[in-house]
Amino acid sequence: MGSESKILDASNLPAWRAGLRTAGRRLVVTNGCFDLLHPGHVAYLESARALGDALLVGLNGDDSVRQLKGPSRPLNTESDRARVIAALGCVDAVCIFPEMRATRFLGWVQPDIYVKGGDYTLETIDQNERRAVEEGGGRIAFLAFVPGKSTTGLLEKIQRL
Repeated sequence: MGSESKILDASNLPAWRAGLRTAGRRLVVTNGCFDLLHPGHVAYLESARALGDALLVGLNGDDSVRQLKGPSRPLNTESDRARVIAALGCVDAVCIFPEMRATRFLGWVQPDIYVKGGDYTLETIDQNERRAVEEGGGRIAFLAFVPGKSTTGLLEKIQRL
């Protein structure tokens, strides 16, 4: 399967998800901007995948990245970011969603496990996202970040050059 075939349109998510359920596969979902892929992202995604049988990455669209990160972001377009994430062996599928928050996306996919970074807790996670996961029967897991590995850190380093 080529990496481009792992990029799903939102309209295909319900059928894709139903296929996983029929096969008895546990779906892990995470989301983010993934603007400039670095080793911290890779470690995070590999750890997320290890929690279940399939990993779906929800990718913030370009407009929502600008809203979240500022007018100079994203560095890479949503289609380029999706292609890079989809090329990772630990990722089973990628879906771009346009909103800043993943609430609607999570409602569509009803993950068994929703993974967030270790800078979040059940209290600080977006509560609408939390409800979408829990109402769908899923649970939330938190994974630690790799120290010293971040897109912001890379951009700061580049600016000092």
